[in-house]
Amino acid sequence: FMMHELCTELSKITMPVIFNEPLSFLQRLTEYMEHTYLIQKASTSQDSIHRMKCVAAFAVSAVASQWERTGKPFNPLLGETYELLREDLGFRWVSEQVSHHPPVSAFHVEGIKSDFMFHGSIYPKLKFWGKSVEAEPRGIITLELPLHNEAYTWTNPTCCVHNIIMGQLWIEQYGNVEIINHKTGERCCLTFKPCGIFGKELHKVEGYILDKSKKKICALYGKWTECLYSVDPATFDAHRKSDTKRSEKDRKGSTQSNSADEDPDEMPPPEAETVQVIPGSALIWRISPRPDNSGKYYAFTSFALQLNELNAEMERVLPQTDCRLRPDIRALENGDIDAASAEKNRLEEKQRTARKNRSKSDEEWKISRWFHQGPNPYTGAPDWLYTGGYWDRNYSHLPDIY
Repeated sequence: FMMHELCTELSKITMPVIFNEPLSFLQRLTEYMEHTYLIQKASTSQDSIHRMKCVAAFAVSAVASQWERTGKPFNPLLGETYELLREDLGFRWVSEQVSHHPPVSAFHVEGIKSDFMFHGSIYPKLKFWGKSVEAEPRGIITLELPLHNEAYTWTNPTCCVHNIIMGQLWIEQYGNVEIINHKTGERCCLTFKPCGIFGKELHKVEGYILDKSKKKICALYGKWTECLYSVDPATFDAHRKSDTKRSEKDRKGSTQSNSADEDPDEMPPPEAETVQVIPGSALIWRISPRPDNSGKYYAFTSFALQLNELNAEMERVLPQTDCRLRPDIRALENGDIDAASAEKNRLEEKQRTARKNRSKSDEEWKISRWFHQGPNPYTGAPDWLYTGGYWDRNYSHLPDIY
């Protein structure tokens, strides 16, 4: 309880630019879409359980790009937007920073073939726990499959970055994720496991798909950094039982002092990075390999490396609020730390001044140009929903935020 009281919110703290990666948080959100093919597989499947497997794999894959990504994305400015049109992957994305205090990012994605809609609003709660930073990604994520008249909702797991003061930075995800099919009543209950002693649980994800009567239909397991498998639940339970017995033997063999000295922020040993495949399992998803230069460039995936791309054709149609036009992010991408820091400070000061001027003049800030507040149509929880009109390319009413 005392630690909970002592933890500090970081969302309002200005961090030096050297801790950033050259992307806005709006761009980082776009990385949900790296494995869009899983949504498309779900849309074309005639079996609701198979669709749930694909949706569960998509939910796991959505956080996979965070592996080894220890750079902090830039906080979006109020009114900042980001679009991504990927005809090769079959989607178009639009997102907007719809609130600054508290920070809320809203996004809306459409399948180019009208085979899905994916939308949500994220307001991460950041906490400092001494040697680590924890990000709880509050907000509902919704996936709609029109061909089946289905909607799925879930929330992401908690992300934690360890050793932020000194030592090797490393990331883990933990918490329970429940994916609900609002049409059939089927649900998938996944547990992202915390690292645990000696790193045995590092990156592990496991859970079950349940029918509407809560009967286990299928078990899922793997690691969010690597892959996800499905297997018969009885086979999975038997395997887990024998695995638990082995773990208990290992624990008895280790000394009490070793367990007591275990540091929760200590980087786990690399041998923990394997998935034991249970006989009879089927692979649903495997992570895409990262490019050779990833380690030199913020541990970016191939998908992330393309998010700042800006050509002449894009410059003609992009709104002036798009992340690609942010001078601080562009300066950091070009390796100019001093310019990035100066521009970041200038933009933050400009935003503060604009906020003060609005409050003095009683000017009503249209909080969002492209989204509006309203209840989520499937859960009733507070959400930000796409108003429409972005792709009409009429941007004359947008504010000057850069």
